[in-house]
Amino acid sequence: MKKLLLAVIVLLGVGLSVWEKPQETAAIVAEVQKPEVGFAAPHFTLTGLDQQTYKVEGKRAKPLVLNFWASWCGPCKMEAPDLQKVYEKYGGQVDLYGVNVTSNDSPEAAMAFVTNYKLTFPIPMDVAGTVSNRYKVLAFPTTYLIDADGIVRKKIIGMVDAPTLELELRQLLSPKP
Repeated sequence: MKKLLLAVIVLLGVGLSVWEKPQETAAIVAEVQKPEVGFAAPHFTLTGLDQQTYKVEGKRAKPLVLNFWASWCGPCKMEAPDLQKVYEKYGGQVDLYGVNVTSNDSPEAAMAFVTNYKLTFPIPMDVAGTVSNRYKVLAFPTTYLIDADGIVRKKIIGMVDAPTLELELRQLLSPKP
């Protein structure tokens, strides 16, 4: 009986501390790295086709569109021109990384894809598949929208067209109340 009473008291204490400090609790949740809406985007560093280093590690200057793809993926081929259009229109306001999941592809095929579709946004190469695993990518393409605070705001599984992506970007870029 004493153990049950102690457990109830502890639970009440935890509940009250969360109730009294909702902002702090939200901040703690936002620090947890999970590929889910409302959580901090999992951190990573990858080298791109251009040999530059690309990072996701918390707060950033601009929001980020993070698109996972492979060169053999039919929907990725259909989506590529729209991603390029969105990048050309919003590149000054958002970053767009087209992460090639090279562990399911090849650098040569990725380069041919980028050349064929005239992609000018950064193409980080996930050679070992560790980043796509951290983001729990199960289908191609998969796109994450990450705000400037480094928080995942949207996950889109499957192809996204330019009008839909633009609508999502406008919401991501709109001032928060």
